[in-house]
Amino acid sequence: MPYMLLIVESRGQRGLRSPEQGRNAYQRMLDYNGMLRSKGVLIESNSLRADAVRLSVRGGKAVTTDGPFAEAKEMVGGFFLLNCSSREQAVAYARECPAAEWASIEVRDTGPCYE
Repeated sequence: MPYMLLIVESRGQRGLRSPEQGRNAYQRMLDYNGMLRSKGVLIESNSLRADAVRLSVRGGKAVTTDGPFAEAKEMVGGFFLLNCSSREQAVAYARECPAAEWASIEVRDTGPCYE
């Protein structure tokens, strides 16, 4: 069953790292990605930049807002989409994610929302 691990981090925290610390964190995430791939559970993964566009449609009218968003204290910094046999297995993989040291990992089941 697919589970998404969302990396939710404080806005601006990446900029607090030295270039060496940034490279080290990035390499640790690449190593984690490789481990997931070698275990055959990784479906997809990627980092996400802070800049974004929000879109909403109300009464048939689309409204977009360019980010970053001042009211947001956190951002989704990346994701891993995994094929796990259970929620417990997905949580166990989330526990191994290096980003758990500087961010929160949300584990989401990607199944149907309305049953």
